Amino acid sequence: MTALDPSTPVAVVGAGTMGAGIAQVAALAGHPVRLHDTRPGAAAQAIAGIRDGLRALAAKGRLDAGPAEAAARALSAADDLADLAGCGLVIEAIVERLDAKAALFGALEAIVAPGCLLATNTSSIPVTAIGAGLRHPGRLGGLHFFNPAPRMPLVEIVSGLDTDPATARALADTAAAWGKTPVSARSTPGFIVNRVARPFYAEGLRLLQERVLDPATLDHVMRACGGFRMGPCELTDLIGQDVNAAVSRSVWTAFHHAPRFEPSLLQQELVDGGRLGRKSGRGFHDYRPGAPAPVPQLAAPRPCPAALTIHGESPLAQALAGRLRARGVAFEAAPAARDGRVARAGDAVLCLTDGRSATERARDLDQPATLLLDLALDPMTAACLPLAAARQCPEQARRDATGLLQAAGFEVAPIRDAPGMVVMRTVAMLINEAADTVHQGVCAAADLDLAMRLGVNYPLGPLDWCDRIGAGTIGAVLNHLRRSDGERYRPCAALQSAIHSGTPLHDA
Repeated sequence: MTALDPSTPVAVVGAGTMGAGIAQVAALAGHPVRLHDTRPGAAAQAIAGIRDGLRALAAKGRLDAGPAEAAARALSAADDLADLAGCGLVIEAIVERLDAKAALFGALEAIVAPGCLLATNTSSIPVTAIGAGLRHPGRLGGLHFFNPAPRMPLVEIVSGLDTDPATARALADTAAAWGKTPVSARSTPGFIVNRVARPFYAEGLRLLQERVLDPATLDHVMRACGGFRMGPCELTDLIGQDVNAAVSRSVWTAFHHAPRFEPSLLQQELVDGGRLGRKSGRGFHDYRPGAPAPVPQLAAPRPCPAALTIHGESPLAQALAGRLRARGVAFEAAPAARDGRVARAGDAVLCLTDGRSATERARDLDQPATLLLDLALDPMTAACLPLAAARQCPEQARRDATGLLQAAGFEVAPIRDAPGMVVMRTVAMLINEAADTVHQGVCAAADLDLAMRLGVNYPLGPLDWCDRIGAGTIGAVLNHLRRSDGERYRPCAALQSAIHSGTPLHDA
C-alpha cells in the first residue's frame, strides 16, 4: 500500500487546535477534508479560522493564492459521524482519554468501509490499548503530529501490537506525501519524542526545586550555553503547565513510577494555582500586559587576573584559548593536568563538570579554590557559561574565575553548587533515555535523533551528542549523579555496553 490518492476524502475528528491544523495539512495536500466535532458549530468555526489563515498566508506571499483557495474549498463540516462513511482515512484528534478514543473508533468501525485507514493523534496513550476492542485493529495506527501541525515537520508513525505493517507504511507514505517527515515507532509510553524529552523538563524542574538557579537564568543557560531553542520554563509555559504535567504523569504511570520520570511537585503547584503559562497569563514567567521580561542573574563585571593558564587541548580548553587569543588576552599554555583542570586564573582552578559537585571535586583534589564549568554545545561560540564554586572556595578565586571567563567573552551565570550542573546533567539524561529507547526497539537510532531535532528543535540528536562527548564521559557523569542523587541516574544497559565495547552509541 502507498500514499492515499489526493482525491481520497480524509476525515478529522476533533476541531481543536490540533485537529484544525491536521485538516489544513490534508486540504493543502489536495484531499477533500471533512471535519467533525461533537460540539455544535465547532467544526464550522474551525473551518472559518483555517480559511482566514490560508488567505492571510497567501496575502503575505507565504502561500500561492491558487492552492490556498483550493484548500479552503476542500474543507467541509460533518455534523454527524455517519457523514464520514466515504472517507479513506479518519484521523482522531479528540480529548486525551483512552475511553473516549476507544469509543470513537468503535463507532467509526461500523460506519466506514473495510479499507478505510484509522489513525489516532494521541501523544501518550498506547495504540494497542486504543484498538483493543476493534474487530479489525490492524487498520489502526498512530499518526502523531506536533503542534502547530501545519508548521512542524515531524510525524510519528506508531504501530501497536495489532497494527498491520501495510497500515503503518500507508500512513508513513501519506505523511510524506503531505510534506511531513515520518519516523516509525513502536507503541510504548510517550513513543519517541514525549518519552525522550522528559529529562529536558524533569532535570530543569529539579534544579529549580533544589534552588540551584531561577527560571530566567535556567532558560538563558539552556539557550545561550546548551544551544536549545527554548529553555524548559518558557517551553512548558508555551505548551501549558497542565498539559506538560499530564504527559509527564502519564509516562511516569505507564513506566510503573520509574524514578527518572517522577513528576515535579513544583510544576504541580503551578497547575494547582492556575498558573498554566501563556494561556493563563502566568506560569514560570509573567505574560500579562506590561509585565517585565525575564532577566537572568549574571555575574557583575570582574577584572581579568594577570596570571592565566590554559591546560591541555580539550574542546573547552581550546575554546578558552581561542577566545582569549582573539581578544588579545595573554595566557600561558600548559600540558593537560592529571587532575582534569582546564584553566587556572590566579588561585582559581577551573574544571569541566564530571557529575560531581564542586565541593566534592575540591575535596578530591585537595584544592579549596575549585570551580566547575558546565557543558556547552559549542564552547567556541557559546554566549554564556554557568560557574559553580565549592562551598569553601575563597571569594577572590570566584572573582578571578569570573574575570577569566568574561575576558574570553562569556556571560557568567553563577549557580549554586549541584552535581552535574545544568546542561551536562540534562544532556546526560537525554542521552541515557535515548539509548534505552533504541535498546528496547522502540525506534531506529537515526529516527530517534531525527525526531528530537524536528519534533522539539534540539540542536543535536541525543545519540549524536553522545558521540561528540563520549559514552565514557556520559557514563561517568551519570554514575557520579547516581551516587549523590539516587537510582534515577543509573546508566542504561545500552550506554554501559557502548562504554565497555568502545563502540559509538548508535551501534551499541
